[in-house]
Amino acid sequence: MGILPTGCFFTFLTGFTYLTGYVPSEPVVVAENEAGKQQQFLASAFEEQTQGWTAKDTVKVTFFNFGYWQDYKETNMKVTDCGCFGDFMKLKPRTSFFKDIFLLIPAILFLFFSSQMHQIFSPAARTTLIGLGTIGTVVYCLSNYVWNLPDVDFRPFKEGINVAERKAYEAEATAVKVIGYELINKSTKEKIQLGMDQLSEFKNYPKTEWDYEQIRSTPAMEPTKISDFAIENYEGYEITEDILTQQGYRFMIVAYALDYEGVKTTTSMRRDTVFAIDTLKMENEVKLIQRVVEVKEIPVQEDQYEWNTDYLKRWTDVVNPVMEAAEKAGIKAYAVTKPYAYATVDDFRHATQSAYPFYKADDILLKTIIRSNPGVVLWKDGAIVKKWHYKQLPSFEEMNTWITK
Repeated sequence: MGILPTGCFFTFLTGFTYLTGYVPSEPVVVAENEAGKQQQFLASAFEEQTQGWTAKDTVKVTFFNFGYWQDYKETNMKVTDCGCFGDFMKLKPRTSFFKDIFLLIPAILFLFFSSQMHQIFSPAARTTLIGLGTIGTVVYCLSNYVWNLPDVDFRPFKEGINVAERKAYEAEATAVKVIGYELINKSTKEKIQLGMDQLSEFKNYPKTEWDYEQIRSTPAMEPTKISDFAIENYEGYEITEDILTQQGYRFMIVAYALDYEGVKTTTSMRRDTVFAIDTLKMENEVKLIQRVVEVKEIPVQEDQYEWNTDYLKRWTDVVNPVMEAAEKAGIKAYAVTKPYAYATVDDFRHATQSAYPFYKADDILLKTIIRSNPGVVLWKDGAIVKKWHYKQLPSFEEMNTWITK
């Protein structure tokens, strides 16, 4: 969990807002709690914290309430894969279910026979191991998020991937076609399958007597988040193709959220003039004469953002100096953030003195590309060359290792 993008937990942790501002990420806390319990379990320490039985409420859990189960249909699944292992190993819900059934066996043994099990370490050694393990786990989790990028990137937007080629391949491989129909008789429940080359026979099976269900081809592969890669400009046009077909090196600054502390709405008065056009017909010509009908003051509301000072420094002191040097070397840059109002982004651009354009994309997609806010991605010909956490961003001169012309 400590190496998962924070967006993976947005549904589960929606209500955990009381810790906001005190911890870098709720998933790190959840992951460390789980890792700590695992270390206690392996070291046979603090058994009272690692085992328990909730028989009173077990019957209320859908997992055990077999009377509510229905026929399994994979197409009905809202959750398409298990998130236990993140992008390292994706398990289908069916596989994850049988995994949990298997893990019930040692869980039951540990629950009822733990008193008969042998402890290989002394109490002091167990406490020391758990303490060191907890500290090590916390430090490693933070190093993969707060201070740097993950040591191993299991996500689809890893370094070296050609996003342009992969996106085109997935679009072709995941295309689903209707190859026929399964006909079910409403009275007898008889089933008949007809292919698309048997269209002439469909007239023998009227819809008043038969239900039709499409038979679709099976995708050649499961799509990744690359299939969802889409970027728009603030004129409302999708520029994904332009981004992926750009030749040469480009810098993408990814910011899944612009950090502001508050918004103040101010009202100012603007002079508005109403004109009228008079037509003056003369002997040989017609003249149009503009005249002022009314001048009035109208109220105009404007949002003023109070940006987080530390967040602004990430751009003004770290990112922008590198982008300015890149611009002088002929390498363009652009930023991508989640869909804000244009006024919000424009205010931020002025606050950070960012000369490059800003585009918008889904924030979960941006978190999948890089886990840093902001993060810098070096592209070349539609492929990702290198990614940097803003705390590890080198100078442009040092980047010549990855930039070869």
